[in-house]
Amino acid sequence: HIRTHTGEKPYECTYCSFKTAQQNSLIKHIRSHTGEKPYECTYCNYKTTTKSNLVVHMRTHEKPLECSECDYKTAAKSSLLIHMRTHTGEKPFECLECNYKATAKSSLIIHMRIHSGEKPFHCSECNYKAIAKCNLIAHMRTHSGEKPFECSVCSYKAAHKNSLILHMQTHAGGSACE
Repeated sequence: HIRTHTGEKPYECTYCSFKTAQQNSLIKHIRSHTGEKPYECTYCNYKTTTKSNLVVHMRTHEKPLECSECDYKTAAKSSLLIHMRTHTGEKPFECLECNYKATAKSSLIIHMRIHSGEKPFHCSECNYKAIAKCNLIAHMRTHSGEKPFECSVCSYKAAHKNSLILHMQTHAGGSACE
């Protein structure tokens, strides 16, 4: 504790120039390099580098907050607020470079990468780069062959949600999935 007052930072990362006063902080930091995620959810396959992240994640399985307009449930007030905007149509976050509007600040930040050209998410298998983590995750399925989106009518499986939506239209009387 005393090191936080003296400014002494004896614990140094062997991967980069990060220094800290506490050994626990260094251990957590090193996980950002090694990819180690020792904390695992008992309900799903979520893994994380810190216990505090796991505690926050575990609340997502409880979901005590409910939307008054539909059956959406969440653990976070901020998520419910953003969700409610899908019912009200409110989009308070506006792009200054085009007419794009978003319900969440995080969506606007990702959108702005279209204008800046920034693509911070890189594929480890090829030279693909993405503006959003979800785009990289979807791309990685081209390498793994994973097809998590399954048709409820037949045995069709898709790597991408949009592919399943298009497929559902081929069924007589079938409608596009949400």
